[in-house]
Amino acid sequence: MKIVLAYSGGLDTSFCIPYLKEQYNAEVHAVMVDCYGLPDQQIREVLNKAQELGADQAEVIDGVHHLYDKVISYLIKGNVLRDRSYPLSVGAERYIQAELIAGYMKYHEIPNVAHGSTGAGNDQVRFDSALKAATSDIGEIEIISPIRDKELTRQDTTAFLKSHGFDVPDKTTDYSINKGIWGTTIGGKETTTATQALPFEAYPNLGDPQLHNQESEHISISFEKGHPVAVNGKKMKEAELLKKVEELGIKHNIGLGMHTGDTILGIKGRIGFEAPAAEVLYTAHRELEKLVLSKWQRHLKDQLADTYGMMLHEARFYDPAMRDIEAFFDSSQQHVTGTVTMYACNGNLIPQYTESPYDAMAQGQATYGEKQSGWTGEEARAFSKLYGLGSNPKSKSPES
Repeated sequence: MKIVLAYSGGLDTSFCIPYLKEQYNAEVHAVMVDCYGLPDQQIREVLNKAQELGADQAEVIDGVHHLYDKVISYLIKGNVLRDRSYPLSVGAERYIQAELIAGYMKYHEIPNVAHGSTGAGNDQVRFDSALKAATSDIGEIEIISPIRDKELTRQDTTAFLKSHGFDVPDKTTDYSINKGIWGTTIGGKETTTATQALPFEAYPNLGDPQLHNQESEHISISFEKGHPVAVNGKKMKEAELLKKVEELGIKHNIGLGMHTGDTILGIKGRIGFEAPAAEVLYTAHRELEKLVLSKWQRHLKDQLADTYGMMLHEARFYDPAMRDIEAFFDSSQQHVTGTVTMYACNGNLIPQYTESPYDAMAQGQATYGEKQSGWTGEEARAFSKLYGLGSNPKSKSPES
């Protein structure tokens, strides 16, 4: 029997390698879909670890470009947030990881796939639905999820690995940390309840704002039709740009947050997250859109972004409605070209000014709050009178 394991290198999928070999007497293919753009040294470490755990085959597949084209580009175009607070940092990756895992399964003709999701989280639904959708052309596949099926805790998987001679750092048992190019999520211990604070020490890159002391800096982001294309005047390809923006966000402690919300299962869930790249790019993109889009374009985009974020979060990525929303996002970005400059300092990110060939403030008809040339003062008076008619109370009350 052969099994393809969606491998991350974390505690749960590390447990899966020796467990699957022991329980199924299987040939295990540990396949990591890299949605970050790991350096070569780290890729070698990932492969070595998988082999040390007993994987018969270990492979890392580059998923960054696929992730950007199919997901992140639309998150940026829509300024998409879950509950208007969480930038869908890691959940957005699961569909891409499942698609590329499915490609590996097809190429090697392996109909069995395993993942390390629990039975109490969102990822199990995302992986299962995406794997089924991506393999619908090859018939039935078997999805093996030992942690979900056996209802294992992080303490259980830690104990299993230790009993088999593998070392597990204490922090690995306490927290589940999922890192991607669009952000990092932190869960465990304090996040299992609403009454405890996740300590700043649990965040891998960002920290307590009052202890951050970094010299301020101006950051400029340039866009072409909604796509970020340059940082501080330097043009870059997608993966390089995302890493550079993340680096600047970490430098200035930008993107730290907590999210409490509804899970697919109907229970409440809570995670810490750090999303420096998303915070910087959303802030710049939103500021540019304010200048070049119409009021109603932005109004509709905000509504559709809420729907897109909810459906992406809740494993509805393959619903045709998602492609319809993406088509609207694409259409809305035709004039979203320009450069936004922001001030970054100690967790603060403040837009300073925006330059665009489609600058709607440069039409010359009026200067807000000062003067107008496209209408007279009497016309402005008449407009104000007519505009207020629908909301003015009646001159006489019903009792009079």
